[in-house]
Amino acid sequence: MADLFQSETQFFILCLTTLFTLINPIGITPLLVVMTERFSNEERINIAKKGSLTAFITLILFAILGSFIFKFFGITIEAFQIMGGILFFRNGLKMLDAKVGRSRTTPAEQEESQESDDIAISPIGIPLIAGPGAITATMLLSSQTPQIYSYATIGLSIMIVLSFVYIILRNGDVLISVLGTSIMRIIQRLMGLILLVIAVQFIINGIVSIITPLI
Repeated sequence: MADLFQSETQFFILCLTTLFTLINPIGITPLLVVMTERFSNEERINIAKKGSLTAFITLILFAILGSFIFKFFGITIEAFQIMGGILFFRNGLKMLDAKVGRSRTTPAEQEESQESDDIAISPIGIPLIAGPGAITATMLLSSQTPQIYSYATIGLSIMIVLSFVYIILRNGDVLISVLGTSIMRIIQRLMGLILLVIAVQFIINGIVSIITPLI
């Protein structure tokens, strides 16, 4: 029982840290503030709420369907681990450079969002919050569930992370004014470093899983 609790706790921490660093709410806050500057404070709060909810639904769906997607396309966990690690490593390097990845939003999407009355679903919910990295992470984590009830652990992790995202985004203008751009870039670089470590571990796990049966 103690081993199961320890295993589930470790899995919960892995889910929490991976999703938080990949979604990177600190890094996307300045972009959200710029995109919603023409809206009132109440409208910005609603956009943050709807965007977070959209991301939550998206990530939950991919977490549930992740294993079925593996089986349907004949993808091995090891291959996805290595591919996911490479993707995470790439995102981590960008975060160390204090840049928002291009995979999250494009200039065309930003222009469209400024002309739209409702930008919460896209591009804020998808792909700004629930970007390719976060979606890949939920699929990968769902394939690594130690127990069947570990899906609830993934769901709880997603809910906690997106709750933080919502709180940070709705107070983005305050956060920037208090911390300043330099401090936010430092925090983003630290999260990028954590993501790089997670990426390397994913790649190691995938390679070890492939080599072990051959030894």
